Amino acid sequence: MQALLKLSGMIDAMSDRIGRTAHWLVLLAIVIGAGNAAIRYMFNVSSNAWLEMQWYLGSAVFLICGAYTLRHNQHVRVDVLSARWSPRTRAWVEVFGTVFLLFPVAGIVLWLSWPVFLDAYRTGEMSTNANGLILWPARLLVPVGFALLLIQGGSELIKRIAFLAGLISDPGERPQEKTAEEQLAEDIKKQIGAAQ
Repeated sequence: MQALLKLSGMIDAMSDRIGRTAHWLVLLAIVIGAGNAAIRYMFNVSSNAWLEMQWYLGSAVFLICGAYTLRHNQHVRVDVLSARWSPRTRAWVEVFGTVFLLFPVAGIVLWLSWPVFLDAYRTGEMSTNANGLILWPARLLVPVGFALLLIQGGSELIKRIAFLAGLISDPGERPQEKTAEEQLAEDIKKQIGAAQ
């Protein structure tokens, strides 16, 4: 089990690196969108390629960060129910959900999206928009994103089993950190207090 926990740690580190890198794609999408809008309004010139690049970047963030979201326990769940359960019950539900829901669904999407990517790559499929981009990079994001989600799901499964065996503390426990909004409100209060 220690070897599996070491593997889980390596997977977690990979998901963290990919997720932190993908955060920069959001900034890039914003810069491209702002630049495209400014050029359109100032010079009455627009480009479908730049619009599609924003779409590519948004898709990349959404798909590539799925594993990062799962890693940090920020995925959607029914907290109204799970908050009432013991940590062991939550771990068993996570094991069940991972094995019988996450793995099959992500595996099916990966299986079905790979031929779509290969076809787009082989044919050099282009966007139907004038001056649009080649589509295979966007098509590749789907299998890559779901492969990363499957790998991170394996890491989460290892951690839940280790917790149930009493080898590690509860990996499903969310840290009691302040939200960005709570931190902003606290900073504003401090500034107002300092100004008075």
